[in-house]
Amino acid sequence: MSQFPSVRPRRLRRTDTIRRMVRETVLRADDFVYPMFVKAGQGLREPIPSMPGQFRLSPDEAVALAREAWALGVPAVLLFGIPEEKDAVGSAAADPDEAVQRTVRALKGALPDLCVMTDVCLCEYTDHGHCGVLGRAPGAAADAPPEVLNDPSLERLAEAALSHARAGADVVAPSDMMDGRVGHIRRALDDEGYDHVAILSYAAKYASAFYGPFREAAGSTPRQGDRRGYQMDPGNAREALREVALDVGEGADMVMVKPALPYLDVLARVRATVDLPVAAYHVSGEYAMLEAAARAGWLDRERAILETLTSIRRAGADLVLTYHALDAARLLATA
Repeated sequence: MSQFPSVRPRRLRRTDTIRRMVRETVLRADDFVYPMFVKAGQGLREPIPSMPGQFRLSPDEAVALAREAWALGVPAVLLFGIPEEKDAVGSAAADPDEAVQRTVRALKGALPDLCVMTDVCLCEYTDHGHCGVLGRAPGAAADAPPEVLNDPSLERLAEAALSHARAGADVVAPSDMMDGRVGHIRRALDDEGYDHVAILSYAAKYASAFYGPFREAAGSTPRQGDRRGYQMDPGNAREALREVALDVGEGADMVMVKPALPYLDVLARVRATVDLPVAAYHVSGEYAMLEAAARAGWLDRERAILETLTSIRRAGADLVLTYHALDAARLLATA
């Protein structure tokens, strides 16, 4: 026995109390941002088939659900809009009477301390489903397919961000991946006196297969082509650091990695590189995958939710955007 190792890691695993005392990563409801899909109407809570437990909500129902989130300790929501009409340039994104803007006003009226974030993109609002304005680049052949034009898209994105700020948003979150959009939006906000509105940049957003349920929920699947021309290649990690550095330089207050689980290595590298708050988005496909496996009886749903979200925090996320925010907050409250 004298040769047995004197170091026994199991000593610190013996009881719940000791495990809590030495836990390195602690998950809290304060870590969560709850994404919500909003549309015009009253009393609407439409189930999303590919995202069990999630809904398309009218502004009044969004307020009711946000009250529930707030009571559970979840401090923030992120709004995605589903417009009544779409056009080629996503005009509805900046309409002060659209669902996002109406919901922002309703939320700030009902829950003034709730942090209200808004997604800034055109994909839900364009009839072609892309995140920017389509056209032909200078010098392109007459029969070349249209592509997303970067600089004309910036104007539309800035208009949308300003509209959200005027409605009372605390944070605008550009998710389009156009070059220079953070700086363009920052200048537009500052010029209009909204220098207090923060920008959460989707700085490293990958062209991922895990967005499918979201696109069903928001009706934002591209009608032609895909988004690989502006979203990041899944094989690239160093490029993510460059994207993050550019957005920080342009005035981002927080940066995000999206999706979360397939890119935990990227998240950890971003966390080690910047001193701004870092967010990660546990996206619709990740959510749907867990829910499907749980419904099939293949895993313990409650444990899997908390383990998944803990892994994202452990990799370096200060904020976790997740459709499991309410469920996780309930579980933590009873742990």
